Amino acid sequence: MRILRYLTRDILLHAAAVSFVLFLVVFAGRFIRYLAEAAVGSLTGDVLLPIMLFKLPGFFEMILPLGLFIGILLSLGRLYAESEMVVLRACGVGPGKLALYVMIPAAVVMVVVATLSLIVAPEGSARAQVLLDNPRSAEGLHMLNEGRFRKQRRGDYVTYAERIDDDGLMHNIFVFEREPGSMDDFYTATFAEEGEIVFEEASGRRYLELRGGSRYRAEPGERALEEITFNLYGELIPEPKNSLRRTGKVESLATAELWHSDEPRLRGALWWRLSLPMMVPAVAVIALAMSRTDARRGRYAKVGPAMVVLLLYFLCLTQGRSAIEGGQGPTVMIAVHIAFGVLALTLLQWERITKRWKAASRA
Repeated sequence: MRILRYLTRDILLHAAAVSFVLFLVVFAGRFIRYLAEAAVGSLTGDVLLPIMLFKLPGFFEMILPLGLFIGILLSLGRLYAESEMVVLRACGVGPGKLALYVMIPAAVVMVVVATLSLIVAPEGSARAQVLLDNPRSAEGLHMLNEGRFRKQRRGDYVTYAERIDDDGLMHNIFVFEREPGSMDDFYTATFAEEGEIVFEEASGRRYLELRGGSRYRAEPGERALEEITFNLYGELIPEPKNSLRRTGKVESLATAELWHSDEPRLRGALWWRLSLPMMVPAVAVIALAMSRTDARRGRYAKVGPAMVVLLLYFLCLTQGRSAIEGGQGPTVMIAVHIAFGVLALTLLQWERITKRWKAASRA
């Protein structure tokens, strides 16, 4: 019992320390990405911090399995390097019993990851998506700044709003756009008395809605001028492919909703959420098997090769998700877990397998 408490405490401490360092790295990277979207006007500064807080559970669902993996490598690697594992072997703690001991902290992490990936992270993403879908979460209007001209799309798009109210309503709007044509470019100028950003729940897209204005379209060198007077005019606001608003739609759906959906993209997201806790026991046993070292090689000798195996596991799961999103069944994802489970057991019993193989070859 003392050995179990000792190993569990040591592994969890190492896993927590590694997870904290990984969290700082991931948090900094995501924060830079969010700042970049705020810099171009896609987000306002006042929603940046709440979105980061709501997204935190989604960070840890990926970090904790990796933290446990590295924590087991460092913890047991230290025991091997300092010859403490020799003492444990003398006390009757073999690979099988050691694997049972390692499963205790692995079970704790698996429960936490399952709770995060299936319940907490989708709820946090849903709340963040509410902020992102709010038309007022865009800086001014994603395109317009009060009282000044603003260039976008390499100068092909120029916007101006004389005044923007606190509720997001804009007054005296000017939009100039250059469109490429077959022979020459077309130029379009739009004037409106007022406008605002509206969000369409059915499509999940945002539109610039202008009211009471005129739109002029012409080609340089031609006398023809197209004039349109409108009471209401809507223009789709383009979203970058990897913007938060587009990538967070699936993440914000509840697990129960994914479970009852037959859409391949949602089925892929469901199996990805299920795979995160499912991979924890396998990576724990792989880390246990690859932590074997000695005083000469040191406790960090197997970290590199072990990380390659873990990276391969993640890549296979990613490909399995892509296959499900492409219309295939979950068999691919299940096969990945079974394959790496067999690999984990093989690595755990590798010494016994090699000894039997050598004995059989000699006979």
